[in-house]
Amino acid sequence: VHRLITYIFVYEDLLSLACGAVIIWYFAGSFEKNVGTVKHCILTAAFSVLSALLFLLLEPLVSRLLEVGDAKGFMPVAFATLGVSTTRSHMKRTLLLGCRVPVVLLPWFGLCVAWFVPHSSLLGNLCGLLVGEAYGLGYCFCLDFPESLGSKLDQVFPFTLLKRIPGLKYIPGSSAERRTSENS
Repeated sequence: VHRLITYIFVYEDLLSLACGAVIIWYFAGSFEKNVGTVKHCILTAAFSVLSALLFLLLEPLVSRLLEVGDAKGFMPVAFATLGVSTTRSHMKRTLLLGCRVPVVLLPWFGLCVAWFVPHSSLLGNLCGLLVGEAYGLGYCFCLDFPESLGSKLDQVFPFTLLKRIPGLKYIPGSSAERRTSENS
């Protein structure tokens, strides 16, 4: 059971760790700015577990057709956050390599690129993307909680400790607090 969440910390080599670090910094950082640190931590755990469960469900079926590698690293969760961000985006189109493409297609292009990242699991990344798309479309509404609960969780143990760590940027749970911290 512990593997449902710990697989995001497993990397084969230094190159896959570097790719994972870039993905965490870029995708997870922007997602955290939108939802706050508390909700980001909870959704990271939820996306990890849901992606792993979906992977375990689909792996026996897909392994009959293709060779399936184990899900390792943060990429499935990063694809989940990317799926949420693009699904809930107000932008309709964006530039990609000089061409205007619909924003909802960006994660699918990213999935094609991630296929070439060493030791990454295409099925694991696809499962993460599907979980993020489902959450972004509102099918996983049970994972949403009110901002008032996020503000209350800001005041309890692990998150009060995160606020005190120098060099670490803590994003408050309520949108009003996030706006005031961005303005200051």
